[in-house]
Amino acid sequence: MRSGLLCLLALALALTVSWAATRTPYQQILHHSRIRGRHQGPNVCAVLKVIATNRKYLPNCKLWYQRKICGKQTVIAYECCPGYEEVPGEKGCPAALPLSNLYETLGVVGATTTQLYSFSSNLSAEITGPGSYTIFAPTNEAWASLPAETLDSLVSNVNIELLNALRYHMVNKRLLTDDLRHGISLPSMYQNIDIQIHHYPNGIVTVNCARLLKADHHATNGVVHLIDKVISTTTNNIMQIVELEESLDTLRTAVAAAGLNNLLESEGQFTLLAPTNEAFAKIPEETLNRILGDPEALKDLLSNHILKSAMCAEAIIAGLSVETLEGNMLEVGCNGDELTLNGRPIIANKDVIATNGVIHYVNELLIPDSAKTLLELGSESDVSTSVELFRQAGLGSYLTGKERLTLLVPINSFYKDQTPFADRNLLRDHIVKGQHSSKYLFHGQKLETLSGRELRVFVYRNNLCIENACIAAHDKRGRFGTLFTVDKFLTPPVGTVMDVLKADDRFSTLVAAIQSAGLTETLNRPRSFTVFAPTNEAFRTIPQGELRKLMGNANELANILKYHIGDEILVSGAVGAVVRIKSLQGDKLEVSSKNNVINVNKEPVAEADIMATNGVIYAVNTVLQPPASAPSGQSDEPADPGMEIFRHASALSKVGIKLSLTGFLKAEAVERLTKSGFEEE
Repeated sequence: MRSGLLCLLALALALTVSWAATRTPYQQILHHSRIRGRHQGPNVCAVLKVIATNRKYLPNCKLWYQRKICGKQTVIAYECCPGYEEVPGEKGCPAALPLSNLYETLGVVGATTTQLYSFSSNLSAEITGPGSYTIFAPTNEAWASLPAETLDSLVSNVNIELLNALRYHMVNKRLLTDDLRHGISLPSMYQNIDIQIHHYPNGIVTVNCARLLKADHHATNGVVHLIDKVISTTTNNIMQIVELEESLDTLRTAVAAAGLNNLLESEGQFTLLAPTNEAFAKIPEETLNRILGDPEALKDLLSNHILKSAMCAEAIIAGLSVETLEGNMLEVGCNGDELTLNGRPIIANKDVIATNGVIHYVNELLIPDSAKTLLELGSESDVSTSVELFRQAGLGSYLTGKERLTLLVPINSFYKDQTPFADRNLLRDHIVKGQHSSKYLFHGQKLETLSGRELRVFVYRNNLCIENACIAAHDKRGRFGTLFTVDKFLTPPVGTVMDVLKADDRFSTLVAAIQSAGLTETLNRPRSFTVFAPTNEAFRTIPQGELRKLMGNANELANILKYHIGDEILVSGAVGAVVRIKSLQGDKLEVSSKNNVINVNKEPVAEADIMATNGVIYAVNTVLQPPASAPSGQSDEPADPGMEIFRHASALSKVGIKLSLTGFLKAEAVERLTKSGFEEE
């Protein structure tokens, strides 16, 4: 019995979910509106009314909680849902509207001006008789908002113009909102000229970009939908409108040069964000001429002004992202009655209807990255400081030319605590031959710079680095070059790890120890090392007696030094909270980052990212202590004397004991230290 009840409940839930999934967006917001209004009584719908206007919207969940339409505050109002009316003395809207013909229904739903014009144009005789029609009826306010001369011309010639206008608002069959699918065209009853239907995911339905305010009012011979505008006929496609409009002269020339005429004449549903002559005039003449003279850049520019579907202004009640034919995402929003693109109110004229879409005129060009030079990409972004350094160093021609290049540019925040300086040689090493995309780079890849150096690519779990500079933002891909935003200037490698250590006076003691331990050849090999290099200061903290014993045993000395050498390259930009790296000695080193300071085994690093051709070096002021080879009490084997010395020495180094090294090393070690410039005390 219980299992049967559970099955019935499951079936009921499944049917409910299935029914909800098949509802159109309009029906979904109507259902939500009924739920919000049900405490007012049966068949009551909650609507959001924009303050100080007559504009009302059925709310979805998002609008209900935001209580804003196009940035304007709303108030909640309650009214009878479509098809119902109030009964004096009873709560809500309990009575269904009586079915009558279309003419009488126009009066019932408040479209009295449309009803009046139907009578005066003799349309009433048709819509009171038998048949099945759909009327998209403009509200009284919609008729009143027409220019006076337009309305006068309609009313003064009632037998022709007004009748034709009303017939253009009619379809010769009954169509409910379920039938009004997005992107369809319906032949009107005026010469079968199509009207365009758009049914958006937010529940808004438009007819030639006029919004349905109250839908699905049934009549005995059809259905009435109230709309917020008087719609006018259109027989021109988008390209034909561009050809006829004087303010789009430059656009017309550009479309022809880019070969996009056929697209804008084709069947389908597009949105053209049409740049006016004013928009083209706003950009520098040199930039305009460059784009107009480059068919590929011009096509990208124009494709960035074409959306893949028709988007009416009335459908925009909050921010949303739309994709252009060029592949970019535009943020379309609204502020009151103004439409915005990427936050800017640049739409001068909206909702010009064409047979294959809609046109909005824009007074600024939307130039995509793909049509820009490297200089334009960088000057308009958060790497503008670095790009200016390239120009100051006389490298500007590379940023505006047609050579395929990739620019590695430090982000502006890199200069927070330092003064920008234009080093031409260094900047040349930040210009890579070839136009690359960071998502296709691979670990170990070599990139050649203008100066002929090779830069290595390192791919880590959470970062992508080129030498010690790591990618800090998404690529900007221009017409001929790509801009990689990096976190710092990179250091091109010069010499092997051993070469770098020898050239730095801070590591003279370490160099002598490496030579004494027989590791010179290892650190000169073409492998990948991360070396945590103890400075001279680190060695001076080791007690003389213990260091003498350690340095007298080449094997143990090599073992300890190997613990300071990781067997892969780990630059600082790849260090997250904690990274463990295996050493040549076998045990792992723990590398971490905290407050922008790199630590190894919890000891701070004095300097990071000293790059070599076969590795990277970190300067440390502490000699690192390897873990015990066996836990205390777990082995009967005698302790390794070399390791015991080292552990004791490392512990004492933390209290800063400074003793002389003279006489501690074997004769050959002393000789090597003397040759390296180390002073005996």
